[in-house]
Amino acid sequence: MINVTLFSQITQLLPKESFKKLVREHGSDKYSKGIDSWTHLVSMLLCHFGQMSSVRDISNGMRSITGNLNHLGVKKAPAKSSVSYINKTRDWRLFRDFYYQLFDHLRSIHNFQQKSIPRLKKKIFLLDATVVPLCLKMFDWAKFRSSKGAIKLHLLLDYQGCLPVFVHMTEGKVHEKKVAEQLSLPTGSVVVFDRAYIDYQWLYNLDSNKVIFVTRAKTNMNYREVGFIPNDKIKYPNVCSDRKIRLSKGPSAKKYPKNLRLVDYLDSTTGKRYQFLTNQMDWNAQTVADVYKERWNIEVFFKQIKQNLHIKTFIGTSENAVQIQVWTAMISMLLLAFLKAKAKYQWHLSNMVTFIRINLFVKLALMDWLNRPFYKNSELKNDTQIKLFTG
Repeated sequence: MINVTLFSQITQLLPKESFKKLVREHGSDKYSKGIDSWTHLVSMLLCHFGQMSSVRDISNGMRSITGNLNHLGVKKAPAKSSVSYINKTRDWRLFRDFYYQLFDHLRSIHNFQQKSIPRLKKKIFLLDATVVPLCLKMFDWAKFRSSKGAIKLHLLLDYQGCLPVFVHMTEGKVHEKKVAEQLSLPTGSVVVFDRAYIDYQWLYNLDSNKVIFVTRAKTNMNYREVGFIPNDKIKYPNVCSDRKIRLSKGPSAKKYPKNLRLVDYLDSTTGKRYQFLTNQMDWNAQTVADVYKERWNIEVFFKQIKQNLHIKTFIGTSENAVQIQVWTAMISMLLLAFLKAKAKYQWHLSNMVTFIRINLFVKLALMDWLNRPFYKNSELKNDTQIKLFTG
């Protein structure tokens, strides 16, 4: 018999001692109105896993599981006023630091894999940002347009596992390039981004640090050809041309004074032509195109967090409360990615999230259930648990 709920088993994946150490470092249990940092974290995870839409829902949800609170390491369920207060006052950096510690912890016990480009063995990062609209009257600190508010989430994903190794939240009006300039990427790594990030001085800095970049060329780029790179038309028929170029006009030419590579590529599926810009001269042109195609994984990640976690609407209006909700969403995503990777059943993430939400407080063995979610009647004849699914 399993005596703890699925939700309790999920929270047991968290390294509690590491969290306690961070709590002491941040001093985040001071002035907490009796709701300690661990209770706060568990409450916010319930918000995401249970799709709670308000502090009242979180409070009522925690109160409804009073018999199982001790399994969560929680002494008492927080009142809605307490949830609101601690979201406004507790330093969000606690949850940011715990996200990175949890990422390292889970990666140490499971090797996250991605179906990689077989001919490429370099570290690949995917860079992009997404906008989450907000009501400017309620979130007056989140400037975007003259009459609209928004936050912008800037993410750098490690291609192996497609999980964030860098997360930064800004007002919606902050341009992606300003955040990209803060990044420190490993020598020899590859970073993939769209043309919104193109700043030739930044590209030159990447090249100087021996970082390979792959992006799409701007349509108004002024350049001159300085050479052609041979291409096997039979083996790579979609490559229209492969040229070495040099920026030719204005300040751009001064900012990037070296040769670049411009690959003209025809997507046979859509019939569209693309121009890829890179500082990598040794790959074949098809590899350049394939690397850029992997950028789509970060768009998938944005879609997943918006659809499956409570990230499009916020339970608090202060910047601190929004930061806490964002970082606890990232913690939730880490846990979900870990469970999906460990499960023997080939889950689609959205299906797994839905099934976990439905059975959040059911007492089942978590990994056994994730491995075999659909039992046949014959397999359940001696089972004392509730018959959840029938084949």
